[in-house]
Amino acid sequence: MFLEHNGSRSRRKGWIEVICGSMFSGKTEELIRRLRRAEYAKQRVEIFKPGTDTRYHETDVVSHDRNTIRSTPVPNSANLLLLANDIEVVGVDEAQFFDAGLPDVCEQLASQGVRVIVAGLDMDFQGRPFGPMPQLTAMAEFVTKVHAICMRCGDLANHSHRINASKDLILLGETDSYEPLCRTCFNAARTEQADAANTPRT
Repeated sequence: MFLEHNGSRSRRKGWIEVICGSMFSGKTEELIRRLRRAEYAKQRVEIFKPGTDTRYHETDVVSHDRNTIRSTPVPNSANLLLLANDIEVVGVDEAQFFDAGLPDVCEQLASQGVRVIVAGLDMDFQGRPFGPMPQLTAMAEFVTKVHAICMRCGDLANHSHRINASKDLILLGETDSYEPLCRTCFNAARTEQADAANTPRT
């Protein structure tokens, strides 16, 4: 591992890992797995999530499979620097919901010798790059793209299709609001929605 237990933080090697993909692809599950392994290795671990994400639990990070790990909800990325003192491994869940300062914060932590593991949606419900995720992906030493299963054809899915009509960029939800789709089925679903919106009601 990168840690030098008898040295200072500045002598340890830090880096950034990004886990990205669509909804229901196992991003949080993979984040929890990596953090658990770090805990087993007796490393000092802290995980953060945006304070707005309370779908499953007010504080814990919870995967869709209901695996949990304690976390610290924060209002913005700057809090990570304040709360990650003397931490060896930092996890960040739902990174797409953080502000634009998150990449710089992760870069600072990694340069200080911290292993930073970030999980988040790489695209929004319109198929566009989401929040700070593109910059984080470009900066990271390691990027893992995970996939869900397309709910229409069974192929690998990398899009999060919003089922309801909301146009808000951020809409917390699960299977009642989103379904994972492959590129072909996502494009077809978007066309269906556009056609339905443009069809006059009788």
